[in-house]
Amino acid sequence: MTIAPDRLELPARRRRHARLIAALTTLIGACAEAAGALYRPIAAASPGTEAVEVNTVPCVQVSLTAAHLLDRARTEDDAQWPAAAAWERAQAQRTYAARCAMAQAQEFAEHYDPLGETGVPLPTVEQSAAMDLVSAGAEVAAHWRTDPEAAVTLVHELAASGELAADEILDEALDAAVLTGLLALQEARSAPDPSTTAELCLGAVPHITLAVALASADLD
Repeated sequence: MTIAPDRLELPARRRRHARLIAALTTLIGACAEAAGALYRPIAAASPGTEAVEVNTVPCVQVSLTAAHLLDRARTEDDAQWPAAAAWERAQAQRTYAARCAMAQAQEFAEHYDPLGETGVPLPTVEQSAAMDLVSAGAEVAAHWRTDPEAAVTLVHELAASGELAADEILDEALDAAVLTGLLALQEARSAPDPSTTAELCLGAVPHITLAVALASADLD
């Protein structure tokens, strides 16, 4: 039987996610280098050159390998901190059960039609519980971009009821930032021209940088 550690014995988030943070910073450098490889031939061309041959392959390679790089780093972090990973899973089960109970209580209290007023089936209790976490993470990520202090306050407010855990919210916000960055890189693969490819590759960097901040953030 595995005993979950006390919260105070868990590693700081920057230690817990050290390999993921390292992978994210590597990805930031890779995005910049790939875009630079595309722009350098243009910068080196003489003023009279009408068409400059550029190479979009580095940007495409970054896009194709980014998700695997981050997934591997997450797996390595989990293996490095198995007790912390087990504690997080236990916390997730507890808060998920609490959100399900709340969603079910609201459903009974409101007595609404399963198909809703529009005839579209409403989310199940389980779906509502999952959506609440995703919504909280996205909201925190959005606030963190402009006002980290307000985002921290929001995390505490969201966690106050016990239906969400602070670290769980931060991890979901981290996932939201990573996903946005990966989508920008994916879009770069089908960009209509090389300049747009480079711009989209660089456009992923602010989202990845935000992910680093969220992976490192300790509210304690």
